[in-house]
Amino acid sequence: MRAELLSPAGNFEKLKIALAYGADAVYGGVSHFSLRIRSGKEFTYESFKDAVDYTHSYGKKIYVTINGFPFNSQLKLLEKHIENIADMKPDAFIVAAPGVIKLAKKIAPHIPVHLSTQANVLNYLDAEIYYEMGVKRIVAAREVSLSDLSEFKKRLPELEIEVFIHGSMCFAYSGRCLISAVQSGRVPNRGSCANDCRFAYTLYAKNEESGTLFRIEQSADEGTYIFNAKDLNLINHLDEILKSGIVDALKIEGRTKSPYYVAAATNAYSNAIDDFYSGKFQTGIYKKELNSIKNRGFSEGYLVQRPFERADTQNLSSTLLVGTHQVYGEVNENGLSFKVKDKVETGGVYEILSYEKISACDNSTGKIWEEDGTWKIRFNELKSVSGKVYDAVHSGNTNDILLPSPLSPFTFFRKET
Repeated sequence: MRAELLSPAGNFEKLKIALAYGADAVYGGVSHFSLRIRSGKEFTYESFKDAVDYTHSYGKKIYVTINGFPFNSQLKLLEKHIENIADMKPDAFIVAAPGVIKLAKKIAPHIPVHLSTQANVLNYLDAEIYYEMGVKRIVAAREVSLSDLSEFKKRLPELEIEVFIHGSMCFAYSGRCLISAVQSGRVPNRGSCANDCRFAYTLYAKNEESGTLFRIEQSADEGTYIFNAKDLNLINHLDEILKSGIVDALKIEGRTKSPYYVAAATNAYSNAIDDFYSGKFQTGIYKKELNSIKNRGFSEGYLVQRPFERADTQNLSSTLLVGTHQVYGEVNENGLSFKVKDKVETGGVYEILSYEKISACDNSTGKIWEEDGTWKIRFNELKSVSGKVYDAVHSGNTNDILLPSPLSPFTFFRKET
């Protein structure tokens, strides 16, 4: 059975992008009961219902994040929230707290429940308890290994297993962090993490007897980003994961990340999965695509090796995101124009990232052609839909710019930096 590719849907646009670039399913949510409040606020109940219907119209699945940890004062509101979401007929709830599982099964027994990675399931005994509670799928803790997951499957063959394969990593154990709450008053496990782990810190040592305080200096190439985790990237082991037959779903993190991130990551892993099942898996191609995404450096996490064997999981020098490519434009849903994301100039040549067949053209507006296996675009004229002509268009310009020929919605223009 083919493993499912699950991509983030922080808003309706990203949902559409994920589905267009090959996701089998998407995940997203509404309100404070999701662990990504910032992305959850981009969906209203009305727009999320439209998103569910849109996803189903393509024969794909949508899972709803209700994976926050509620207080007593929130329980009545949570009940109503589950009722509202259940009426939309999503394909599953993603839940972390045992009490919320019980509540979801009571209110909407017909909706499958997936257990969030926040539940920290590391062994088959815990997996068994959740399975007996009615959980259909477990999103494994990021610290668990593939060999341990094989025991889950042996003992609970009907239990589906989902693992993260790409995206940001939390330095804390399965995301159970309180640094943001202490420093910013924003509680990570209620959905409002301020990413304090990405900051640089100055370290001190104090002599308790004399009260003397010493500032600890770190070497120049290590800096003071002591909590800053690299991003997960398991493309080097994707074929191994798929060959194991243990994993039912592969998950990409990133509901708050950019539309381009969703497109490029989904595109790379979708192609990799397709190629694996057709016997033509080529790691280098997918790695190149994933390297184009802004990242904090990559780590292979703990799925294929034990945590104590890993020495490359932290970025100690910088929290800045780097990638091989910069995005310059995104094609609108009408396929006739695009929005500028960075300075676009006449005569400039840009790579095209798309999910559908591209047709070559050459006219007064511009040229689209294929070169060494890569599609490219050059603009001879930059004209807005209102008719204004530019020599260059900056990212602050909100005017839609005409294309030389129609392209698929959510096609991206990029250039290697």
